Amino acid sequence: MDDLGSFPEIRMRRLRQSEAIRSLTAETRLSADQFVMPYFVREGRGVREAIDAMPGQFRFSPDTLLGELEELIRAGIKAVLLFGVSGKKDARASMAAAEQGLIQKAVREIKKRFPELLVITDVCLCAYTDHGHCGVLTDSGSVDNDASLEILARSALSHAEAGADIVAPSDMMDGRVKAIRAMLDQSGFEHLPIMSYAAKYASAFYGPFRDAAKSAPGFGDRKSYQMNPANASEAVREAALDIREGADMVMVKPALAYLDVIRAVASAFPAVPVAAYAVSGEYAMIEAAAQKGWADRQAAVMETMTAMARAGARILITYHARQIAGWLQA
Repeated sequence: MDDLGSFPEIRMRRLRQSEAIRSLTAETRLSADQFVMPYFVREGRGVREAIDAMPGQFRFSPDTLLGELEELIRAGIKAVLLFGVSGKKDARASMAAAEQGLIQKAVREIKKRFPELLVITDVCLCAYTDHGHCGVLTDSGSVDNDASLEILARSALSHAEAGADIVAPSDMMDGRVKAIRAMLDQSGFEHLPIMSYAAKYASAFYGPFRDAAKSAPGFGDRKSYQMNPANASEAVREAALDIREGADMVMVKPALAYLDVIRAVASAFPAVPVAAYAVSGEYAMIEAAAQKGWADRQAAVMETMTAMARAGARILITYHARQIAGWLQA
């Protein structure tokens, strides 16, 4: 770095002395256009069911979700990510790709009412398998990677046919982006983007989500297919493989404990949008601290979101999205 001078001629505090100057010189800026709001969708009608582990979040039936989305759009958020909470489960995840499946019906209703809303659908099998794993099982009880690919691809296709704008495979099976891209292209959906959960870690921060989605594995864990938290270079390799297979966007999940991974992926692939998912445990920690009076909710949320964007994330997925939109307008 060039010699920039020293104190007292150089005073770094000059650019910090007022809110107007700090805002004018901010290196990282947030916009409501960057944010995606996740929702849990369950069967039924008239359902708005509180999630104990995620204060302020709910499981919605499709009809009730429509009212929530109207308020979300009014707040300025333009994109949602849908997760199914299915009560119909079996060993082969039969409902994952069903035309009358939960997410498929929800997407159709949403796009009919709000055609301008960007609808992203999570593509995975854990919400539809009776064992709770993200793929089908072998006779010995391990997850069968290759046998899961066609089911995942058919599931993504069913979402596309229902009207989804983006499909987001989160299962972490090897080769699933290639399988989904091929099926979409062969079926006339070559225009549909794939947002790949490229670096999804086997994280302790998923606990509240598994309660919300009722998708905890019935035995064992997901460490054989989700990433080791100790590894960062592997995440770049995962992203590279997914991009080569046809992913248009890649995601790092969780976000806050993996800012170095977000930075590494964004630096390695500057032309590919990177999404950061502030997961349920990150949300729950801030909410718990705020409810106890131990942290300022708005300040904590905005600081963490700024950190993710500063690390290189262009897309921010967070359960605080609706609140953030309001804060940005204030």
